[in-house]
Amino acid sequence: MTKSFSFGLLTASMLALSAGAAFADYELNILHINDFHSRIESINKFDSTCSAEEEGKKECFGGAARLKTAIDQRRQALSGKNVLLLNAGDNFQGSLFYTTYKGAAEAEFLNLMKFDAMTVGNHEFDDSEDGLATFLDKVQFPVVTANVKATAASKLGDRIKPSLVLDVGGQKIGIVGAVTNDTAELSSPGPNVTIADDVQSITSAVQDLKGQGVNKIIALTHVGYPRDLALIAKIPDVDIVVGGHSHSLLSNTDSKAEGPYPTMVDNPGGYKVPVVQAASYSKYLGDLVVNFDDSGVVKDAKGDPILIDSTFAPDPAVVARIAELAKPIEELRKKVIGSSESPIEGDRKVCRVKECSMGNLVADAMLDRTKNQGVTIAVQNGGGLRASIDGGEITQGEVITVLPFQNTLATFELTGANVVKALENGVSQIDQGAGRFPQVAGLKFSFDQSKPVGSRVSDVQVKDGDNFAPIDPAKTYKVATNNFMRAGGDGYAIFKEGQNAYDFGPDLADVTAEYVAAHSPYKPYTDGRVTEFAQAAPAPSASEPAPAAPAAPAPATEPAPAAPAPAAPAPAAPAPAPAPTAEPAASAPAATTPSTHVIAAGDTFWDLAVTFYGDGTLWRKLSDANGKPNPRHLTVGKEIEVPAK
Repeated sequence: MTKSFSFGLLTASMLALSAGAAFADYELNILHINDFHSRIESINKFDSTCSAEEEGKKECFGGAARLKTAIDQRRQALSGKNVLLLNAGDNFQGSLFYTTYKGAAEAEFLNLMKFDAMTVGNHEFDDSEDGLATFLDKVQFPVVTANVKATAASKLGDRIKPSLVLDVGGQKIGIVGAVTNDTAELSSPGPNVTIADDVQSITSAVQDLKGQGVNKIIALTHVGYPRDLALIAKIPDVDIVVGGHSHSLLSNTDSKAEGPYPTMVDNPGGYKVPVVQAASYSKYLGDLVVNFDDSGVVKDAKGDPILIDSTFAPDPAVVARIAELAKPIEELRKKVIGSSESPIEGDRKVCRVKECSMGNLVADAMLDRTKNQGVTIAVQNGGGLRASIDGGEITQGEVITVLPFQNTLATFELTGANVVKALENGVSQIDQGAGRFPQVAGLKFSFDQSKPVGSRVSDVQVKDGDNFAPIDPAKTYKVATNNFMRAGGDGYAIFKEGQNAYDFGPDLADVTAEYVAAHSPYKPYTDGRVTEFAQAAPAPSASEPAPAAPAAPAPATEPAPAAPAPAAPAPAAPAPAPAPTAEPAASAPAATTPSTHVIAAGDTFWDLAVTFYGDGTLWRKLSDANGKPNPRHLTVGKEIEVPAK
């Protein structure tokens, strides 16, 4: 272990004391959330606002009132111990409360929970620095993000610090924050705010803390689980990483988790760093216990996220305040705008990797609204779709939950060659589940994920009357998208080169709601407008070793997490069980009947065989049942058959 230390001169009395007795180990309890996304009210299994009927059936999760109860209960159970409550960013955007109050409601409820520190997320800049400045005016806890650099003209002032030091139980705890490097691309920080490199900024801030004699340092990040594993946890003298951005569920009990809680990462300094994250939308409260030796080195870490389900009674005062704030938006929220014959799929693990029914609905609505302007192609980023909608009546509130960003419809002209370049951008990070995946209308295309980035797209065809014709690279097409993408968001820089651009103006949620109303009852569908080529590869020979368990995933812009199904709640008071070093998630009972599985980032046949059969050596059973694809390059988002054991 070579974690760096600096010592001043020791007096004789101090030397005598240290010779006579060792300092006691130090235990730190960390409660944490990330990606709250304005889920002020409780949510259902679709991550949308929970109905009164669902509340009655005890089918709701999270929300500010339940979350406060869970935090209060856990603090009470840890009374007399060293406790921190941390927030890893993206509190903005996701419900009518943010649409209406622009961060003021989020600030009010987070204040009630008494956070010790927060880092900003990229969505904190969705209303430019103005929205974040208003939020900072109201919050009563420190905000730390080392790579946010505000100019003298910025309304943020110096209120976002690189780091801070807290005295917790007589020990100095340093907290360094960071937000994803591509925030300017994902959001709208404006000309007075620069986002510096996260690794360099954290490294500098950590060394500053070391100079102050701090030897226990937490990186509070909004950069995503893969980047936390690959880079942040390996920064010298970082002891713990509490993360967000990728909505990653880490768990030792849920088979759909992306990794164990905590995931232990080897730091080049010769020690292990626990990395944690707690899914999203207030559905979980992270609960980590870390023990340090007297030199500030992590000895062990254990924990598991707590599922915030109906076993937690909502805080009555918070419920009353939410009801008060909801009055001005209740009429809008409850307005029924149509119905759907079945659920409309908007899950991020689907819409960021392949054609989905929510993507078709939104893209079709965009094209329908602009067809009288001569628009023939519509493109919507999969990351802009934030929830599914269940079958039955559809309210305006549900549509806004799906499309919460108040993006507006925009049109421009683009050559066929540049349309293809845009599609190439859209599938360039599909293996990472990035938000840029293109949901389209008026055209269809195929892609091959096994090919190099920039040459994955083929067979692009544009609708011509009732038929489709190959896209003409030299022809100019009129395209509709949202204003975020038109300005180059999610890597669509080619859209900024479009000619005769026009920010048409209608809110995308309103456009979609009007389309549903005009086609009610709406019938969700996919029609093969986006097709992925199967990644065929020779089956491994008998001498070829079985695929190894996955290594830590590569850094990603905004990777797609596995969408967790409700799991049994973790006990509130007892200390959590020790966490394993990074391994595949806990296995499920052996499959006794055939089933299916949707490939998530990091899946291998070996791990899936462990999950479904309890035996990784049975991986060839899965391979044989699915055409023997390349076992090391499984297609994210593809549904595979799981034969019975």
